[in-house]
Amino acid sequence: MEYTIRNCEITDLPKLIILCQKHAEYEKADYSPEGKEKSLKEAFFSLQPKQFCLVVAAHQDIVGYLTYNFTYSTWYAGDIIYMDCLFLEEETRNYGIGEVLIDKLKEIGKEKNCNNIQWRTPQFNERAIKFYNRIGAKGKEKICFFLDL
Repeated sequence: MEYTIRNCEITDLPKLIILCQKHAEYEKADYSPEGKEKSLKEAFFSLQPKQFCLVVAAHQDIVGYLTYNFTYSTWYAGDIIYMDCLFLEEETRNYGIGEVLIDKLKEIGKEKNCNNIQWRTPQFNERAIKFYNRIGAKGKEKICFFLDL
């Protein structure tokens, strides 16, 4: 499968909102697209972004995304990356794209001198948990993953 990973662009937002809704459905969560485009535009594209987004582009469409931000950890006495979302359309899974996205996030974290990447996934998402364990992440009882950088 041919694809590219790049930073989200403003023109990607309508499709990103659709992917967010699919992600919420997959995780059995409520989601309303109402007001999301304006809010995401401010979060991603302001002078001091609150959130960052990588998208997976294939066949002139967006088929996946990863969002993240930087925060300070008291335990580590340093910055960490918090991966807010990682989602791929069903037909794009099992091509190694998730691992490429994580590798890209690791590069970003190393460039920013972060201690690790942290994220959460629902306990019922066994497929994701297997993937995270396979790439070397460590799960804790809260299903909060850490990947040392």
